[in-house]
Amino acid sequence: MRPFRIAVPQADLDDLHRRLDNTRWPTELPGAGWDRGVPLDYLKELAGFWRTSYDWRAAEARLNRFPQFTTDIDGANVHFLHVRSPEPDATPLIMTHGWPGSVAEFLDVIEPLTDPRRHGGDPAEAFHLVIPSPPGFGFSGPAPQSGWNVTRIAGAWAELMSRLGYHRYAVHGDDIGTWIALTVAGMNLERVIGAHVDFLLTPPSGDPAELAGLREQDTERLAQMGRWLEQRSGYMKIQATRPQTLAYGLADSPVGQLAWITEKFYEWTDCAKVPEDAVSRDQLLTNVSVYWLTATAGSSAQLYFEMADMLPIATPPPPLPPPLPVPLGVAVYLHDASLPIRRLADARFPNIVQWNEYDRGGHFPAMEEPDLFVQDLRSFVRALPV
Repeated sequence: MRPFRIAVPQADLDDLHRRLDNTRWPTELPGAGWDRGVPLDYLKELAGFWRTSYDWRAAEARLNRFPQFTTDIDGANVHFLHVRSPEPDATPLIMTHGWPGSVAEFLDVIEPLTDPRRHGGDPAEAFHLVIPSPPGFGFSGPAPQSGWNVTRIAGAWAELMSRLGYHRYAVHGDDIGTWIALTVAGMNLERVIGAHVDFLLTPPSGDPAELAGLREQDTERLAQMGRWLEQRSGYMKIQATRPQTLAYGLADSPVGQLAWITEKFYEWTDCAKVPEDAVSRDQLLTNVSVYWLTATAGSSAQLYFEMADMLPIATPPPPLPPPLPVPLGVAVYLHDASLPIRRLADARFPNIVQWNEYDRGGHFPAMEEPDLFVQDLRSFVRALPV
């Protein structure tokens, strides 16, 4: 375990500013709005804010308020935040983000989760937090070789928790982190006391009987998943098939990187017109800056290639997961990219101890609705068997 502190060289920030100044902008068809991608005028204005008003050093200092470390696991460098609660009996919890998230995604919830006594909560609901960057993402840097799929990352997380001395712990995941969290739980039944996820996909198995008698709400959720796969999964197909080709553009153009991630914050969050309706510009740009300053746009996309057979775009459809015997908590935020169907979830996960649906929030709830996020995790701990 090596202490780690983020210290981006000033030369890298100067290079970012030069590239933003020298952007070669494309044309745009009139009146397209967001239908064909991020609008030109909007992105120009956002890039200008990144260049002249956004303060990476302030974001860096905020991240550095929390203890960070790196360690080598299975040949890969793993960066992680390790924030211990002042409550000695706090529940250890490892939290995994997905794409295009980062450890910065959880900044607003770290202190309420680790020190509920100071944030209106019950000290019995405190957590010791471990927040790693998967190999390929952020300050972990690129994975050193192929084969870093969900199962291998889950094995690394189990090893990380063991090295930290946590022999009984809970797991949380969102986006791809959901698959990782569930896999950690499935591999370590004797150690994982419960799994909590924000983004649970429940695609049909292909058996017509499974869909008989679905409620109208559930039928609409199936249609929503179909629209997402048909109209909004292009990023997934590219990253799952040609991540290296994509990497050249994203590693060379900060505006390209900005557009690639901003589109997801528009489509997947609870925003009315622009992503800033759901998350602040500083939050969005910190997340984008982590990818840009670590040059991990391409290496993070490699995870989609490694897990292509698990994605809903796979042909034939990916196999259903095995039953998960550990307690499972599911949080559903109304404006997420895709919403799960409880009946299908119950058939696949027979040990759901908590299922909460919220009428606000989207794919990044720790940023969009930190109070709901904290509340849901605290109540999940209360729902776990003693």
